[in-house]
Amino acid sequence: MSAPGVVLVVDDEQPLVDLVSSYLTADGLSVLSANDGVQALEIARRERPDVVVLDLMLPGIDGLEVCRQLRQFSDAYVIMLTARSDEVDKIVGLSVGADDYVTKPFSPRELVARVRAHLRRAQGLVGGNGTNGAATRLDDLVIDHGAHEVTRAGEPVALTPLEFQLLTTLAARPGLVFTREQLIEQVWGGEFYGDDHVVDVHLSNLRHKLERDSSRPPLIETVRGVGYRVRRYDPS
Repeated sequence: MSAPGVVLVVDDEQPLVDLVSSYLTADGLSVLSANDGVQALEIARRERPDVVVLDLMLPGIDGLEVCRQLRQFSDAYVIMLTARSDEVDKIVGLSVGADDYVTKPFSPRELVARVRAHLRRAQGLVGGNGTNGAATRLDDLVIDHGAHEVTRAGEPVALTPLEFQLLTTLAARPGLVFTREQLIEQVWGGEFYGDDHVVDVHLSNLRHKLERDSSRPPLIETVRGVGYRVRRYDPS
């Protein structure tokens, strides 16, 4: 594992890579760079960055496929760069494992602020959200906070760090409805700069991983017009 503060910048526009890298370096971060998907995956496997700033439109292997493959071996926080404002681009990027997105043109200072906010949040979460490593059990769902592992019906469920944070936040108060704004405050932190609809996409991904038996009531419920909650379970 790399030391906290290692960022991989992936874009085929070298001037943009140089610009972003200079801002990140000036902020005291260690920066790696790649100009295509193959090189990005090689560097990510070798260096294990904490954050990946990943362009959607890359030659050869595009950013979506890079993100899919990255998620097979890395928990890095992925910020997707897209040159288009099309909502579909953003949703698809998040659905394959990206954690956030930035639309070009963007402010390098804002990007640095997002990276820094994530690193501070990740450091603050060491230890399992104040649970002292205890496990949370809801019906057949077990959240091992110390190991950052989740099982359902005894089967492991592979979650990204952000999905894990969302689940633990909701599961800490079964039955309590959280608004998007409350989830952003508790999971992303007060320095979030993006669109609050990223909450919907990440919860959709989380549900897809957890709700594999459609005949059972959903674990995560939508309260229309308000937000989301984890179902209460009768311990008996």
